[in-house]
Amino acid sequence: MAEKPRLKLPTEAKKGEVIEIKTLLPHVMESGQRKDKDGNPIPRKIINKFACEFNGKPVFSVNLDPAIAANPYMQFNAKVEESGTFKFAWTDDDGTITTAEEKITVS
Repeated sequence: MAEKPRLKLPTEAKKGEVIEIKTLLPHVMESGQRKDKDGNPIPRKIINKFACEFNGKPVFSVNLDPAIAANPYMQFNAKVEESGTFKFAWTDDDGTITTAEEKITVS
């Protein structure tokens, strides 16, 4: 399982403002192509999907491939029209989903 995600986004914004959202998930991202010290393949374990929604509506999503670096970092923008909650989800190969939430107040 991955460690706690890091999120960076404002807690307040004006109605209609475009905000920048940054996320980082500490994760090893094993591609399945490397071998351990005994020559045995290290099993693949990657985050294969990232999704963000705001008040239940999709904002951003991406499917990731084994070539993605460790500790996947996502940066994107979103236009906020109302106060609410951003929900983030990272899905691992084994079906494990790591989630995080962050609220924003819009004036």
